[in-house]
Amino acid sequence: MAKPNKKVPESSVDIYCNGCKTQLFKYRKGGKGSLIKCFKQRITKDFTLVPCSCPKCKTIFARDTLVRGVPAFKMIGTKVFTK
Repeated sequence: MAKPNKKVPESSVDIYCNGCKTQLFKYRKGGKGSLIKCFKQRITKDFTLVPCSCPKCKTIFARDTLVRGVPAFKMIGTKVFTK
């Protein structure tokens, strides 16, 4: 399997909790598709206290996993949105 691109994308998105609208991450996302996974190396600013859990409403929004041998968060579909 191919690893993610070494070159980090220029554009960044803000990731928010869908329940309480709290900002979770500032993330360097590549492509135009929906957010399915977040590679940990591309997270530029992390606002969470406990990994994969919203700091305000304590909702679990992702699963900690390996994707193509690289640590990542696999997002749960309706728990987050991006701007």
